Amino acid sequence: MRNYQEEFKNRVAFIRSVLAESGAKGIVYGNSGGKDSALVGILCKAACDNTVGVIMPCSTKRNYEQDRFDALSVAKIYGIETRTVDLTPVKEAEVAALSGVTELTPLALANIAPRLRMLTLYAIAAAENRLVAGTGNKSEAYVGYFTKWGDGAHDFNPIADLTVTEIYEFLRYLKAPNAIIDKAPSAALFEGQTDEGEMGVTYAELDTYISGGSVSEEKKAIIDRLHKVSEHKRKPIVTYPPSL
Repeated sequence: MRNYQEEFKNRVAFIRSVLAESGAKGIVYGNSGGKDSALVGILCKAACDNTVGVIMPCSTKRNYEQDRFDALSVAKIYGIETRTVDLTPVKEAEVAALSGVTELTPLALANIAPRLRMLTLYAIAAAENRLVAGTGNKSEAYVGYFTKWGDGAHDFNPIADLTVTEIYEFLRYLKAPNAIIDKAPSAALFEGQTDEGEMGVTYAELDTYISGGSVSEEKKAIIDRLHKVSEHKRKPIVTYPPSL
């Protein structure tokens, strides 16, 4: 297990150095009510008092209820300024605008919300001279479980090297609310969605595998496939000439 007292100190120092180098006056991040955003919010607030968490419900019932309640709970405990932007009508307008242009697949439809959220965060950041903090972790990055130019976009990420197992350990060290730690991880992109159900592997299995442990051949095949098909998400933008 990591030394989370030391980890906390080092990550806060990292955030402060990024801010100082950029000349930005504050931080903004998406407060989803989930494990990753909770940890990022706690770290950013410790590093910069001018940190704002934005709750951005979009379409699903969980966004408006459980996730919103948990997001507000973390913000209250750690004194994080909170704002709410309801993106459901924005998404509906976008879907309507596209209706005469293309037929959206379930995946294309699901990816609209994360991209609208990142648009929102960058608009706030640009208006107020803030940096956008990323909330992605090592486990999800390995299998590409994030939306390109959505939750995969950010100016800096203070938890990118942590597995989901380590995220939970860190949150327990910080005495984060049990509601954040105990609930099933979900991007809530559609009703009933859970991360593990969508991926087909548990985070425990995924973390075991990427940490060098053994999992069943079935789970190994799933993880290897997800890693392979998502390679484009982890690579730089393809440009001409290819060497650039």
